[in-house]
Amino acid sequence: MSKVRYIIYFEFLGTEFYGSQKQPDKRTVQGEIEKALNVLTCTLTNDKVNIFLSGRTDAKVSSRYQVAHFDLDEKIVNIDAFLYKLNCILPNDVKIFELSEAKHPFHAQKDAKYKHYRYSIQNDHVASVFLKNCLFYPYCELNIDRLNKSLSYLVGHHDFSAFKSKSDNPYNDCIIYYAKAIERIEEFERKRQKFIFIDIVGNRFLYNMVRTIVGQLLLIERNNLNPRVMKEILDSKDRTRAANTANAEALCLEYVGYDNVDDYIKKINS
Repeated sequence: MSKVRYIIYFEFLGTEFYGSQKQPDKRTVQGEIEKALNVLTCTLTNDKVNIFLSGRTDAKVSSRYQVAHFDLDEKIVNIDAFLYKLNCILPNDVKIFELSEAKHPFHAQKDAKYKHYRYSIQNDHVASVFLKNCLFYPYCELNIDRLNKSLSYLVGHHDFSAFKSKSDNPYNDCIIYYAKAIERIEEFERKRQKFIFIDIVGNRFLYNMVRTIVGQLLLIERNNLNPRVMKEILDSKDRTRAANTANAEALCLEYVGYDNVDDYIKKINS
């Protein structure tokens, strides 16, 4: 009998996780979801249930929209009830917001066409106690035009070796479809807070790539360097020339896309 494939869409706060991918003796997102699933599916399958993520995220990185799939020997009779029970078992820092049966051959990782990461910065004089998942950056007021000029050099198909921390993966090419900084000012009663969001959409990302790009952006601004420095470092393919990685807590996986990336970019630009 063929197995039934299910897709889950979930979110997690990465602060207390050693990343999304399962690791021995470490608390991970995959590990927590698999533990919960196996509690519920013990009557539906004789095998241990494993989930397959769209991709991995590093320790302390969060996600608002992650995707995975898993297979069962039998169909889930009541998906809504199963989802409710699953979320009751899961810890408070990871929750599944949608569960569905795959209607066609689907693989969470192989079928993913793009991912959207956002890095959040509070560019103020005083850090807010409520914004633990923002990088507090008081050193200078960031110039949105200069940030976007630096980011423009990253768009396209490039070798991103200069922005990759050491890993065993020899493939360093990525396509960046969209890279933009946006400024948002929010007021809470008498308090004015300034935010900078760095949004990057690409077909794939290397280990620590987004955080290193953000670190380089901040270095360029802090030292009033020419934004073209970003291109020079990119072209060098030399990690020793790039800045240190920015804090992981401020990075979030916003979306994993399986459709047309141009349509998605239109949505985030509107």
